[in-house]
Amino acid sequence: MTKFRSIVTGGNTGIGAAIAQKLISRGHEVVCLSRRRPEWNDHKLSFVEVDLTDAAATKQAAQNVLAGGPITHIIHNAGIIRAKPLEDVQLDDLAALTQLHLGAAIELAQTALPGMKQARFGRIVLISSRAAMGLQTRTVYSATKAGMIGMARTWALELAPHGITVNVVSPGPIGDTEMFESVMSPESERAKALARSIPVGRLGRSADVARAVDFFCDEAADFVTGQTLLVCGGASVSALSM
Repeated sequence: MTKFRSIVTGGNTGIGAAIAQKLISRGHEVVCLSRRRPEWNDHKLSFVEVDLTDAAATKQAAQNVLAGGPITHIIHNAGIIRAKPLEDVQLDDLAALTQLHLGAAIELAQTALPGMKQARFGRIVLISSRAAMGLQTRTVYSATKAGMIGMARTWALELAPHGITVNVVSPGPIGDTEMFESVMSPESERAKALARSIPVGRLGRSADVARAVDFFCDEAADFVTGQTLLVCGGASVSALSM
């Protein structure tokens, strides 16, 4: 019988897929919540199709997952950018990303909490972004990704007495994702210049992020909560322009 049952949002591709695969390698049963079916298969992977920008659909999906058994881990990775300069920002974009990055996380956590509290164990990891520190054309993305950090710190305080940790992983430029490719080709001169500007001299990989998430998800990581780990090759302590 599987001991751990994890939700990974956006586990169909990129960072989410790498996280899901890492957890499965640790023996987790993983439920992927995403708009598209995963492009990979495993006997410990299941899939629930859902648009996480839809609050009602998210609530129903969370209840459907819970019907299959208690949830021990939540990794909220799904995200979209909607890059626009300030003059073009639409409040509809803010509403959509607030629901996706914050509202969906709240709904999933509230669904899983009774079981986590009863078991006196839980791991919640929110995937924010280095862009939470500010990046051109990212008004709604940066704002909602920064909101995840404040939310996680609050949850960490509330849930620590119940054996539940809440942490954040904030990736920098991760070159092998659809999100990165929506901004630039990883093979372009622009991407190569970006890689050179990162202190470690390369773009990130989804596996880099998955390893950080894996640490926070571990049973032994019970003395680490309310923290934000930037997986960015040093980009958070240097100038970065995309």
